[in-house]
This record gives sequence, structure tokens and C-alpha cells, in this order.
Amino acid sequence: MEMRKIGLIGGMSFESSVVYYRMVNEAVRERLGALHSAEVLLHSVDFQSIVDLQKAGRWDDAAGRLAEVARGLKAAGADCVLICTNTMHLIADAVQAAVDIPLINIIDETAARLKAAGIRKPLLLATRYTMEHGFYAERMKSHGIEVMVPDADGRTLTHNVIFDELCAGKVLGTSRRALVELIDKAEAEGADAVILGCTEICLILDPKALPLPGFDSAAIHADAAVEFALGEEDLRRAA
Repeated sequence: MEMRKIGLIGGMSFESSVVYYRMVNEAVRERLGALHSAEVLLHSVDFQSIVDLQKAGRWDDAAGRLAEVARGLKAAGADCVLICTNTMHLIADAVQAAVDIPLINIIDETAARLKAAGIRKPLLLATRYTMEHGFYAERMKSHGIEVMVPDADGRTLTHNVIFDELCAGKVLGTSRRALVELIDKAEAEGADAVILGCTEICLILDPKALPLPGFDSAAIHADAAVEFALGEEDLRRAA
């Protein structure tokens, strides 16, 4: 069997890209056994350059940079491309337009898992950009899902934990407890699940050990890439 090659746009941050690489290869080995691993092409960008564009609101420039990376992965033989971060899906459509291979969208894949589980009103924990810019909530709404976000203080807390701690390799128990308190509050307000909507949040929160059912977007995204690489979604369509 010839696997399709997975193209990863990583480095945003490299902490979560490490998680992607491990999860993709573990999933291939679990499915195929023996010493099988994934065919992966990874382009890891300098995250600081992307953060500078985010802070300046230069999303078109960021889109151009990631589109350039996507074209490079395609030229190197990638059969699909993944942006290994939720935030940069703000410009996912522009990146998809730059290449003629599928961009596997983390929001769509997470929505599919939520719908399959009967979830309708999840809490979203993510960067400020993902929680506040509207692109995430709008795409989720197109799938029939209404996301909740923390209040202003909770959004600031979550954003700072991601950028100041997790992206820098710091995992603090005090921050874990603070995030769980946000989940408790959301449950009291009607949330029926929690989306780990930043690819670093799995470093601090175990989706199986939360007050609400947890959905790790990075794990879902990585699994979707493996399904594509092994042709599993093609088999489902044919069934």
C-alpha cells in the first residue's frame, strides 16, 4: 500500500508541532502495525515572525507566507496540507486557494466530531484571535454548532496561558486549575462540552479528565490527516 504524503505547516508553536508529529505516526503504527510510520513533510516556520504579523493585524501578509509554505510542500510531494494551529485558520481559505491539494481544515474536522457526539453548545478555549475574530464561531455555526467563549477576563487568562506559558514550554498547575474553573463556569451556563481550540492546550488539559467532555482539536486534526493518508475517508464514501 502506498500512503499519501502529509504536508504539515508547523512551528506555530513548535511545541504543538511535536505533538502533531507524534500523534500522526502513532496513529499510522496503530492502524498498520509493525514498524509503519507516516510519510510526512514538515515545514516549521519561525513563530516569532508570524506572531509579529498577528499583533500588527497583517493577516494578508501572514496568508501570503503560509501560502508560500503550502506551495513548497506541494512541490516537495505533499498530497494534502495541514496548518498545525487553530488561529491561522483565520486565513485557511487563502492558503487553500494557493494549492491544488486538499487543505484539511481543523474547524471542519472538529465540528464533525462534535456533531457525531451530539454536542451543540461547546466552550471554546483558544487564543484571543480564535475566540474573538469570528472566523471560528462562524464556521462552526455553518455546521449547526454554537460555540461559547469565556468572559473578557477568561479570554485574557486563556490567551496568556497559551502564549506566555505553553508556547514557551511551561506547564503550570495554577494555570491548569484556572482553566478548569472556566470550564466549570461554562458548564453552569449551559455548555455541553469543551473544545481544546488551541493546539497547545493538550499540553495542560487532558480532554478525558475535565468537568465536560473534551475534544482535542490537535488530535482530531492529526487523525483526519491519517485517514486521508490511508484512504480511509475514500472507503467510507464508497461503503
